[in-house]
Amino acid sequence: MTKPVGPTGPQSVDRALEILDAVAEAPGPVGAKALARRVGCSLSTVYHLLGPLTARGHLVRTTAGYAPGPRVAALHRSYRRHLGLGPQIGELLPRLRRATGAEAYFTAYRDGRIVMIDSTVPVTDVAHPFVPGPETRAHATAHGKALLAALPRATRRRYLAEHGMARFTDRTITGAERFEAELAQVRGQGFAVSIGEADPAFTCLATTLPDRTGATDGVVHALSVSLPTAEFRPRHGEIRAAVAQAASSALW
Repeated sequence: MTKPVGPTGPQSVDRALEILDAVAEAPGPVGAKALARRVGCSLSTVYHLLGPLTARGHLVRTTAGYAPGPRVAALHRSYRRHLGLGPQIGELLPRLRRATGAEAYFTAYRDGRIVMIDSTVPVTDVAHPFVPGPETRAHATAHGKALLAALPRATRRRYLAEHGMARFTDRTITGAERFEAELAQVRGQGFAVSIGEADPAFTCLATTLPDRTGATDGVVHALSVSLPTAEFRPRHGEIRAAVAQAASSALW
């Protein structure tokens, strides 16, 4: 009987996921040899794993290498649906973008993770500091502050203990006591602001969305915008009012 080529079991699953991550993070198609170097395994193992990934549509093989496949788009739609991003929210972001001239974002907290689900930033703008995906700078962003402020203190402390409070700029708050004081202010004002805390050139403003579904799954949503700090300062009141109005009109 022919023995299977490459790893099997949990190690195989882990390496397959590493390959998916490597392809997703690459600026363009990736060859099998480059994937083998990235994952740290043999070329035969990579080909063994690429087979089912392409067969299931998670990857596609092009003349230049491997790229994300059509199944990824379906999974993304499902993920957005499970986190509450329906067509109404999809329409809300462009409307907020037109009203403010700032990029708009929809972010959610669930099960110990904060993820930016959608934004008005063009997918071709890879240099933009805020893009959809797992949020690793929550304590330094307005949407992260808004979501963390809405959580029970014990839940918030677990989140910060797990993810840390790294310093990204000289404005980043990295002390737990000062951060709690900041979040108390967020709860009092109903919105959060981050001025150059995640990226020195950008300011963002956020508010949580009202829960009109009665959901008990622990999901919290936030609506936010970002723009260059020099543009934000003279328009602070206008931007805040536009975000508040958009949040109050959000339908679920």
